Amino acid sequence: MLQILAWGGSFFLLAVMGEPIICDTGWGSQWVYGALSLSLMISALLAPLSSRLVARFDGRLQLACSGLLVALGLLIAAACHTLPVFLLAWAVIGIGMAAGLYEALFSTLGALYAERAGRAITGITLISGFATTLTWPLVASAIEHVGWRGTCVGYAVLLLLSTPLYLIVLPGGGKLRRIRGTSEQNNPPVDKRIYLLLIWIFALGAIIMTAISVQLVTVLQGLGYSLTAAIALSSLLGPSQVASRVLQMIAGKRHPIWTALVSAMLVALGVVLVAFAPGATAVGLVLYGLGNGLRAIVRGMLPLVLMPASQYVALMGKMSRPSLIGQALTPLAGGYLMQHFGATGVLVTLCSLAVINVVLVGLILRFLQRSSAADKAAVEESHDG
Repeated sequence: MLQILAWGGSFFLLAVMGEPIICDTGWGSQWVYGALSLSLMISALLAPLSSRLVARFDGRLQLACSGLLVALGLLIAAACHTLPVFLLAWAVIGIGMAAGLYEALFSTLGALYAERAGRAITGITLISGFATTLTWPLVASAIEHVGWRGTCVGYAVLLLLSTPLYLIVLPGGGKLRRIRGTSEQNNPPVDKRIYLLLIWIFALGAIIMTAISVQLVTVLQGLGYSLTAAIALSSLLGPSQVASRVLQMIAGKRHPIWTALVSAMLVALGVVLVAFAPGATAVGLVLYGLGNGLRAIVRGMLPLVLMPASQYVALMGKMSRPSLIGQALTPLAGGYLMQHFGATGVLVTLCSLAVINVVLVGLILRFLQRSSAADKAAVEESHDG
């Protein structure tokens, strides 16, 4: 629930609050929505520092402080009457995002529980899949009754009251230090090929997700759907994402590389159907939603099994930076493509990125299979000797 509030008050907030802010202030839409790009860029720059702080101090304290930072940003936004102050508010929210969204949370869970963090990550991403379903109606209703400024104040109070619960629900720093000290005794090097592939896989997945989140309704309208139909089709994404995470929990223990491959293939197939099979748009969006729902699990679990436990926390921050920079630039790039090449240009670009992602996941799978075969051969050779 804490992650739902964090995402709803930061990354997803302007999807509902953007237009009321524009109507009230007269600021250009590029500036209002660009505030989110500013937040994401700041979050990207601070991501490695965030992971270092998790590794050095108590991750749960940082998570609790993240909610206070987002709340502060919302209070500044509620009181602002000039655009520079509004952008300052979202800069503060960006700091809170770096301190408390998935990357920081996954780093904390990985440091606390090592390989056992997988179940916790899956459960959290399952519940967080309801972020837009729960927060968008709440925010929209609040704006209708108290305006967008009052809604910012109310949401800030909610964050101030709730996020300190991280200090209660997560174990203390003593356990964190004990696990970290144990893991550092065995510190094998990171395979640079796999590390770079993971960076690209996560970055491409984040770019595709951001483009769909920001432009799906506009793209569907560009394909000929009415606004009502486009919104109805877009509503298929939320339930599909949650359903995929439920299926992942039911499926039990499997190597996360297979989850990554299924996720990438579903996303690619879904986007291709939306782009080239107009009669199967609904099916394509369901498939995309299933794949994107698994993507959040893959972000936390795949590095956990492919990297040394002692380096997981620090590397999560480094790997998240390109993804966040890509997300910050995606609305600008997507707007350019939409303006010059239309909905088809946006979808063809997303199809290309999705197919590349499938290939990259396949390369990691190939590396792992070769490594496994080499280990087996070494074991057999030792037995023969």
